[in-house]
Amino acid sequence: MTICRHFGTCGGCSYQDLPLDAYRALKRSMVVDALGRHGFACADVHDTVEVPPNSRRRATFKIARHGGEVLVGFHAAHSHDIVDMQECLVIASKLFAFVSGLRKIMGEILHDGESAEVHATDSDGGTDVAIEWRRKISPAITAQIAGWAAKLKLARVTANGHRLAEYATPSVQFGKARVQFPPESFLQPTREGEDALLAKVRAALAKAKNIADLFSGCGTFTLPLAERSRVHAVELNRAALAALEAASRATQGLKPVSTEARDLFKTPLSGAELTPFDAVLLDPPRVGALAQIRALAASSVPRIAYVSCNAESFARDARILVNSGYRMGAVTPVDQFLWSSHIELVAAFARS
Repeated sequence: MTICRHFGTCGGCSYQDLPLDAYRALKRSMVVDALGRHGFACADVHDTVEVPPNSRRRATFKIARHGGEVLVGFHAAHSHDIVDMQECLVIASKLFAFVSGLRKIMGEILHDGESAEVHATDSDGGTDVAIEWRRKISPAITAQIAGWAAKLKLARVTANGHRLAEYATPSVQFGKARVQFPPESFLQPTREGEDALLAKVRAALAKAKNIADLFSGCGTFTLPLAERSRVHAVELNRAALAALEAASRATQGLKPVSTEARDLFKTPLSGAELTPFDAVLLDPPRVGALAQIRALAASSVPRIAYVSCNAESFARDARILVNSGYRMGAVTPVDQFLWSSHIELVAAFARS
């Protein structure tokens, strides 16, 4: 097994040196142990679905200039020091190729002692780049970055929320629909992992006619599910919802899609609001969806599909659902965060 030259220094990977069987067992145990802590010692946990190396399509690069040298990479383990990236077995090849150009342009722009953070996403329309730094945007910097973006064939560059250049619209395919997503949109880390999650979600909700997709983002699951069912997408980010709506209108053959901008942490859908739906999909942030789960536990929704990037918060929420009369089906771990301590998962729940 190949080991990255930065392993042991870079904080991104913790388990790259494990034999494959031991690594697979470790990843599955992250889910098994979390479930066990919440009373699911006998839960059916499938083998982990793996994604290939060099498949991660989004990354956040740390950048600093010191003594005339520009460092671009990730933080070292337990440190804010930057490991200057010369190799990476996790991120997609297009993102890695982008690093050398990023190092060069930041060498021209940054002053000594300055730092920045760059969010990069490999989309179907090209690489989408969002810069965060303390610099004020000036016409000179805008022109410099626009020229750099053209040379590197980037799709779009924003800085501190300001659009500096756009040569193509970053987009992604969700089922039949193509979504032109706004800057810094959430996407599943890998296409392969997204496909695995979607397959499980589709199977869990195959018979549903009217689905509520909670924490929908810009339509990762909403739009594929709308090929068979009516879907109501709920999401706080209005730009993401607008992208989802535009894609649904532009795509033929979809069932009706409705949207609602709402903070589900503060104002979850109530039992009465959930009544029209025969299925709910949840894909919350790492903290889980405690308020919404409590509302679901008190509802009569027959089926739930739950996608999670945190086994601990998922197990907590699953316990609430099961205590209220739901049955939990098999849990499938999906390893989208290669060689790290993070694991994604998906599971279905049905009313007894």
